[in-house]
Amino acid sequence: MDLTKEEQIASGIEQIQAIAPNLHLTINCVGLLHNEQQQPEKALRQLDPENLLNYFQVNSIGPALLAKHLLAPLKHSEPSLFATISAKIGSIGDNRIGGWYGYRASKAALNMFLKTSSIEYRRRSPKTTIVMLHPGTTDTALSKPFQRGVPPEKLFSTERTVSQLLAVLAAVKPEDSGEFFSWDGSRLPW
Repeated sequence: MDLTKEEQIASGIEQIQAIAPNLHLTINCVGLLHNEQQQPEKALRQLDPENLLNYFQVNSIGPALLAKHLLAPLKHSEPSLFATISAKIGSIGDNRIGGWYGYRASKAALNMFLKTSSIEYRRRSPKTTIVMLHPGTTDTALSKPFQRGVPPEKLFSTERTVSQLLAVLAAVKPEDSGEFFSWDGSRLPW
């Protein structure tokens, strides 16, 4: 499904519900850092409204709409978990080097959307936990152009990233709903 199109999100979740009416684990790993048309901005002069909208559509609004449409299949009598991949770069408190305006802002917005969603879910679907995850730098096409300064021990294979994030999710408790975790299980600042 295209996360920039709410009708596709709604239709996709309806199709999933036809197979599995009650979901227990949902992980959103859709995100945009760069593509052929856009690169992360290093300076204010590089800000482009279309690129900014694109970042927010994919990285922030899409996951918020997922939270909207996942409420029904996650709401049942058993524990359920909705996790989404965020990024440490979306931490306002951890921003020490600047740059990457659109990506940073869209990930910060993602964190706020899902933190706020976790509060509503607590009332409407109390058995559901919502968390945001920073995967670390994973050796994928998303990070490939930016891996030059990453120490080898901090560049994770996809298999290692998946294993680390699943371990974090296995340790998450209901009272952690709305929190932002790093790949090692530590909490990240907002």
